[in-house]
Amino acid sequence: QVQLVESGGGLVQAGGSLRLSCAASGGTFSTYRMGWFRQAPGKEREFVASMRGPSGSTYEDSVKGRFTISRDNAKNTVYLQMNSLKPEDTAVYYCAAQIVVGGKYEYWGQGIQVTVSS
Repeated sequence: QVQLVESGGGLVQAGGSLRLSCAASGGTFSTYRMGWFRQAPGKEREFVASMRGPSGSTYEDSVKGRFTISRDNAKNTVYLQMNSLKPEDTAVYYCAAQIVVGGKYEYWGQGIQVTVSS
């Protein structure tokens, strides 16, 4: 069983930055693809970014160039650095772990609120 706990959310003005962290426990963190997703009010949850190894990052188009996903396998933690934040980035952000290559994201954190004011 893998447990994921997000931190680092909050309220920020447009143009500002936040860094989200997701600490994992249980399992073999270094082998998982880790992803970040978000869900805005009234909308479906959407993919934001993911990575497995150091060169295997992918991003949703609207966050490319503004968000950076990274991980520290020694700390079992994945990060999402969010720069140049926009009001439309307001959402609950979730981290998730994909255990099987190409499989579904099996484990999810509880989510953390990010609010960007205009």
